[in-house]
Amino acid sequence: MKIKHFISLEWKQYFRSAYWQKSMALNVLLVFVALYFVVTFLALGIALYPILKDTFPEQDPFKIVNSYLFYWFLADVLMRFFFQKLPVMSVKPLLTLPIKRSKVVHYVLGKSSFSFFNFLPLFAVIPFGVMLIINDYPLVSVIFWMITIFIITLIINFLNFIIESISSETELSYLPIIALAGGLFAINYFNIISFTNLVSGAISSIYKTPLFIVIPVLILLGLYVVNFSKLKKQLYLDSSLKSKAQEVKASNLEWTRKFGDAAPFMQLDLKLIWRNKRPRSSIFILVIGLFYGLFFYPNPVYQDMPWMYAFVGIFVTGIFLINFGQFIPAWDSGYYKMLMSQNIKYKQYLKSKYTLMVVSVVIMFVLSIPYVYFGLEILLAHFAAAIYNIGVNTHVILFGGSFNRKKIDLNQRAAFNYQGTGAVQWIIGIPLMLMPLAIFGAMYYFFNFEIGCLALIILGVIGIVFHQKLMNFITEKYLDSKYKMIQAFGQDN
Repeated sequence: MKIKHFISLEWKQYFRSAYWQKSMALNVLLVFVALYFVVTFLALGIALYPILKDTFPEQDPFKIVNSYLFYWFLADVLMRFFFQKLPVMSVKPLLTLPIKRSKVVHYVLGKSSFSFFNFLPLFAVIPFGVMLIINDYPLVSVIFWMITIFIITLIINFLNFIIESISSETELSYLPIIALAGGLFAINYFNIISFTNLVSGAISSIYKTPLFIVIPVLILLGLYVVNFSKLKKQLYLDSSLKSKAQEVKASNLEWTRKFGDAAPFMQLDLKLIWRNKRPRSSIFILVIGLFYGLFFYPNPVYQDMPWMYAFVGIFVTGIFLINFGQFIPAWDSGYYKMLMSQNIKYKQYLKSKYTLMVVSVVIMFVLSIPYVYFGLEILLAHFAAAIYNIGVNTHVILFGGSFNRKKIDLNQRAAFNYQGTGAVQWIIGIPLMLMPLAIFGAMYYFFNFEIGCLALIILGVIGIVFHQKLMNFITEKYLDSKYKMIQAFGQDN
């Protein structure tokens, strides 16, 4: 099978998928974002030389740019780790055909070379290189300089996949890469080891002696071989059937019985969170949410901005609601078809999700009470935000879940993982976060802080009073979308 056949298969899979049209708005948004970055980098590449020449007339703009390449590469590593994933294709059907595994692996790795992350820097590097040539820099040397930057970009591309494969085996896998990048930055900043001079010197050596370009080329080939070897070893039809043998720790969930007919579903949700990697990792985000206020309340800049307290309160008390709730019912997408074939009431299923989110809001509010140290107004804002989360945001996020059509792999990490994220998650943020901020801000501006808190409390109480009617409406919406969800969750993202 030739490479063009692989491309043809992926093209058909992408455009025939049910997600193509459902995610049309998000796709258009991503195109505009990509164009924005292209134009920005292009403008930077064209304007960089004259700006540096005017700002630092006694220094060489080329040397100034080289001195900042270390920070460029370090930022590139971080950005790729959090946002770039290894391009994959549905290989299982191909493994039953007479196709060499090496061809499939070469295609997957070759496809990664055409990533947007690899070509974006060229929109700045090439115009800057042209400006250097116009200003009488050696043509051959400048060309090799541009090629070197592109090769290093590809090196970072394949290095990222190795880092990803290692970090995916651990919980909170983003912490080591942040610690490593922060450590390198600190070592360079305090002049323990000047990575700025090392990188600048290496690039300048290739600029002066183009033969040295062999070194980054060999590094690139070495990383390609390492990635090829790792992927080829994992490319077996039964590789996904292997599972780690581990002891299952049973927890006593008898306390959930007090929640009535929603108890069995709550037990399933709690077991899902505890036993699966992605939802379990998301629990650690609760700690981040709990300490979120420490970024604002001790800061003198926000002392005269009490309208921000509502935003912080919504986030702190609703961190689990936001993080867990935005993927309802996608958490159950792996067995959603089986779940819907059972003799259960959909309202009970949704009630368990609602109860779990309400309990989390109450717990987070109680844990955030020590923030009263920074002022009684903060405690009042957190209380108002908690009531608003219980009465309004729980229903908003449940309603938004009826539009979820993307499947979630529970074994992937949670941090910076955008699998299962669609236009719904972006749109739902408007009523979820911006609406209470706008209401509180308006009340604070026209009246005072207490009236702003009272407005949130009243809206929350109204939502609690009309809870049953709202749940009936939301349940009907889920029932209307039931078979669309079954069909969507049955497909691969």
